[in-house]
Amino acid sequence: MVDLSALLADLRAESDELDSWVADLPADAWRTPTPAEGWTIAHQIAHLAWTDERSLLAATDPDAFQAEFAEALKSGVDPQRFVDQGAEEGAEREDLLRHWRDKRDALNAALAAAPADAKLAWYGPPMSPKSMATARLMETWAHSHDVADALGIAKPATDRVRHVAHLGVRTRDFAFLVRRKPAPDHPFRVELTGPGGDLWTWGPEDAPDRVTGTALDFCLLVTQRVHRGDTSLVATEGAEEWLGIAQAFAGAPGKGRDKR
Repeated sequence: MVDLSALLADLRAESDELDSWVADLPADAWRTPTPAEGWTIAHQIAHLAWTDERSLLAATDPDAFQAEFAEALKSGVDPQRFVDQGAEEGAEREDLLRHWRDKRDALNAALAAAPADAKLAWYGPPMSPKSMATARLMETWAHSHDVADALGIAKPATDRVRHVAHLGVRTRDFAFLVRRKPAPDHPFRVELTGPGGDLWTWGPEDAPDRVTGTALDFCLLVTQRVHRGDTSLVATEGAEEWLGIAQAFAGAPGKGRDKR
């Protein structure tokens, strides 16, 4: 079991790595397209800053967070459009990088100070500080892959990806729920090889359905950064449907990526 301080340290490391890639970019390079349709590098960073800011509000002023969310729902804005609008507006900020740094640092401090059993409001079910930190790490990791692809950088594989894998396993039933499909009535066995060669496992050893492969492939799939057909993951028939719809993020079903 990872404690919150170690998790927040990994979140800082993940953010700092991405920061190092964009810190010295010339202004025009921020407009470089990324694999996410219609999103530039600026959109990617703006999305992270916007989500960090919303998370900070949820952690420090839940009433204000709920009021903002209620206002958005009342306006009739599609939830996905609500998120995209935050990225579009943020991408135009001249102080975007400083803004992201400020919000992620403040969020890290707020989560570190929150009671371990706190239930923080969110757009889905409330989350503990540890769950929110894991979600922020997952998003930072996923969007950093888009930026790395845009810049031609080979993102280093580290054991921080285990947090993403854990979230990907835990959100199995959610992936079915948002597609209005019945979730499997039994646990799966997931066996993944980490970047350092360690075997990471979830679920009972005698589970009838299982997924095996590399943690990197699994995490790219559950964050919808790669097409199922471009992974080397092996799944039983019962687990294959999940791999086709897996998503480690909240919200509506994502479109995923086209096969290479």
